[in-house]
Amino acid sequence: MAMRLHIIARGKIGRSPEAELVERYLKRISWPVKHSELPDRGGEVPAGDAPAKTILLDEKGEQLGSMEFARLLGKWQDEGVRETRFLIGAADGFSDAERDTADKLIAFGKATWPHLMARAMLAEQLFRATAILANHPYHREG
Repeated sequence: MAMRLHIIARGKIGRSPEAELVERYLKRISWPVKHSELPDRGGEVPAGDAPAKTILLDEKGEQLGSMEFARLLGKWQDEGVRETRFLIGAADGFSDAERDTADKLIAFGKATWPHLMARAMLAEQLFRATAILANHPYHREG
């Protein structure tokens, strides 16, 4: 069984062009996918399906190419990880304590992105990564 990909984002995406992009990519992913929203402040981060890994989208994170990202997800799935959680913070980002508890920090370049755009870019990269792992031609087309 494929590992679950779980996007946990602060803020409401509502009805927006970004929401349409997120939905377009998430519905094309063949792996189980969950998308949770939290208020800008407070609210409990849902517990992961153990064993789980946590990735924070953070400006201090590592910049991974699509192939590297796919290899990381494939490696974790092969190791028996049941869920990888991708946290997208509010405008003020993550605390050092939150960064310390994450398994990995990743960034989409050096620019700061609005959280709705980051969510859409993550959804696309998750689709691309699963396409790479399935040897689907999307990666070479996009």
